Amino acid sequence: MSAAPKITALRGGDITLAEAADAFLATARTANPNTHRAYASAIDRVIAWLGHTRPLAEVADAEIGHALAALWGASAPATWNRNRAAVTSWLLWCQTKKHWAAPSVPADAERRKENADQIRAVAQSNIYRLLSRRDIPLRERALWRMLYETAARAAEILALNVEDLDLEHRRAPVRSKGGDTEWVYWESGTAHLLPRLLRLPDGSARTHGPLFLSERRPVPARRPAAGDICPHTGRARLGYDRARVLLDTYAGLDLHQLRHSAATHLGDAEIPLQLIMGKTRHKNPRTAMRYIKPGAEAIAKVTEVLAPRRRTH
Repeated sequence: MSAAPKITALRGGDITLAEAADAFLATARTANPNTHRAYASAIDRVIAWLGHTRPLAEVADAEIGHALAALWGASAPATWNRNRAAVTSWLLWCQTKKHWAAPSVPADAERRKENADQIRAVAQSNIYRLLSRRDIPLRERALWRMLYETAARAAEILALNVEDLDLEHRRAPVRSKGGDTEWVYWESGTAHLLPRLLRLPDGSARTHGPLFLSERRPVPARRPAAGDICPHTGRARLGYDRARVLLDTYAGLDLHQLRHSAATHLGDAEIPLQLIMGKTRHKNPRTAMRYIKPGAEAIAKVTEVLAPRRRTH
């Protein structure tokens, strides 16, 4: 006789959505601050849409799909996929690791195709023009210039605190994707803007807390962790989604394009691949090569070689 199939008993029928989220966000897989912030942002918004105190077991698959559609249905494919993946990981953890009765992301809320954009790099002249616009607030200009000059990931720069900055040597430590601590470096443009960004109305300067701050103080119902609140102003850390929306509004660009453009411009300047990888902190040359495809300006310059030689007499 064949063995009877193994049956795993479901439990946790009284676990609320908020409790399930807190348990997941306390696991080792979200120990990296950048990862934790990204997961928490997506999961918290879904929970707020469904109701914090609702039992996890009573939420239907379709409700998860409706929440995703309401929150990010009109977003770009990359944004939809990122937030969908965070919610999927949370619910799968509830089902497989805790054996709680939990909903799943429905099949119709499927991952969306992200079109490979062959012109993601922005011309260097357009970058400089954007960063010199006087109609853009100081915070945005400082953030965008720092992203471009460091060639860092947006989540890494948004996670920086004031006390992390080494202003004298124009550098700061960031927590990379793999969890390692690595240094990013900026140039004179960022160095000129940072003291102005840190200045308080009374003439003193911020010394601790998040580097990039939101416009307003958080409401009590959505108060972030203490480490994400500025002790000088009471304002919260600027979030990735808000930063993304602002760059799209002002320039029609994505935050990642600043990093991509920096790598492309270094390649156009004939900087060796090894040095570009050191700047972008890519470990795999094949991955780095995707970022440093020659830009339009470099291709146009190379094309001059094919022109007939001019007569010298």
